[in-house]
Amino acid sequence: MSDPSQIHHEIDYIELAVTDLVEAKRFYREAFGWEFNDYGDAYAGVRRSSGGEVGGLRLDEAVDAGGPLVILYSNDLEASAESVRRAGGDLVGEIVSFPGGRRFRFRDPSGNVLAVWSDR
Repeated sequence: MSDPSQIHHEIDYIELAVTDLVEAKRFYREAFGWEFNDYGDAYAGVRRSSGGEVGGLRLDEAVDAGGPLVILYSNDLEASAESVRRAGGDLVGEIVSFPGGRRFRFRDPSGNVLAVWSDR
């Protein structure tokens, strides 16, 4: 069952691409006191002080222009993907699974890339 704080189609999570996960964790821990949930060598969730996660650090070869990946929550991922298509957005790849859920990325008509995830 989804977390009651997760609201359909609202911003739920912010993901930052980093080229050195160890260094990024050191920097954010030292600069802001952030703590992390490690998910292997390529991902670390940023812990929310009140519990749960507010974002993540994703290891990548390069950091793309455009900044962090904004992630929305969905009660129905397939319906959200169809809604994006009908509104004129393009899916970037397919729906993918990850520990705890599934998600897709999309490009809006201006070229911004966001993601939508669900635990269902």
